Amino acid sequence: MTQAEKREYLITELLKELPEYKGIKIPTIETEQKKLLRSLFNIRMPLPVRDDFLAIQDEYLREETRLKGITSLDDLQSIEPDIYLWQGDITTLACDAIVNAANSEMLGCFCPCHDCIDNAIHTFSGVQLRLKCAEIMKKQGHKEDTGMAKITPAYNLHCKYVLHTVGPIVRGRLTRQDCELLASCYRSCLTLAEQSGIKSIAFCCISTGEFHFPSDKAAEIAIKTVKDFIRHSNSKIKVIFNVFKDFDCEIYRGLLG
Repeated sequence: MTQAEKREYLITELLKELPEYKGIKIPTIETEQKKLLRSLFNIRMPLPVRDDFLAIQDEYLREETRLKGITSLDDLQSIEPDIYLWQGDITTLACDAIVNAANSEMLGCFCPCHDCIDNAIHTFSGVQLRLKCAEIMKKQGHKEDTGMAKITPAYNLHCKYVLHTVGPIVRGRLTRQDCELLASCYRSCLTLAEQSGIKSIAFCCISTGEFHFPSDKAAEIAIKTVKDFIRHSNSKIKVIFNVFKDFDCEIYRGLLG
């Protein structure tokens, strides 16, 4: 099957799960097909899925990511020993683990084609990620606490694991507790990474998007927390600060030198 044939198959199968949308016609334009497929991935509940669907989905998603271009840790130049800054799409990064800025439900973003990192990671990882997160949350029995972290396989991403952490939501004035909780996100991820044998980890800009944490202060906390953890634990983990916006890249460059 070609990528186009796989895409149409996936759309058709996902629409079959949604009888209320049975009248929807698959667009003929590729960009519109991709938008519809992503939307269907985004709204799909964590329900059982057939092996034949997964096989085609996995082939499709891996090829889509390959076409976007994969960046390996080996392609990056460190700014300081074991610390890197990289601007790009975190779903195309090949390292041991990437960090997802999750919400307390830990099931990913259900808003079709939303531009948050949670949406992107769940989209290109595949429907298995939401199923795994649902399994973890069912076992836990309550929403995820802010500042903590969970680990899952990365499925169709080009890293091995995804670490999910819930950052603080800033409402109004930034508080000391907000800052402490954000630092806890980084420490929790690093601790879990060490426990899991992870040698390299890429952090997104946790809480700075939909959660309204000021970007400059968030970067200060991120860098300080990572450096303190490495120094106090004598960790050899390689840390990538991943940014997407030029604005954030400038902030990190200024702080890292």
